[in-house]
This record gives sequence, structure tokens and C-alpha cells, in this order.
Amino acid sequence: MNNINELRKELAETFKALKNGTANAKDVKELNNCAGKIINTLKVELEFAALRKVTPNIPFLDYAKE
Repeated sequence: MNNINELRKELAETFKALKNGTANAKDVKELNNCAGKIINTLKVELEFAALRKVTPNIPFLDYAKE
């Protein structure tokens, strides 16, 4: 996973795996917890940039739209 779009796709695949029984709830919970922490660090970085009134350069959020 190199960007937010790939994270979103992986989370959707994880949801499907849980739903069809190929993933267990404990593993899915841990993956979602980790994804939430990644997203929260991005939120902090964006909020900090807003306070400083600058545009942040966050490669993880910069992706080619499909």
C-alpha cells in the first residue's frame, strides 16, 4: 500500500474477505486498527498544516486518480 487509494482498496478487500469467511474477525480488527492509526496521523499532519496556513506535501495522499 503506497497511497490512500490503495489503502481504501485493501480495506474493501478485507471487508469482502470477512464477509465471505476467508478472513477471521481478529485479523480484520487489527488491520482496521492499523489503518485507523495511519489515517489519524494524516489528519494530524493536515491539521498542523492548516494551523500554519501552508499546503502540506503528503505523498501518501497524492495519487493518480483512476
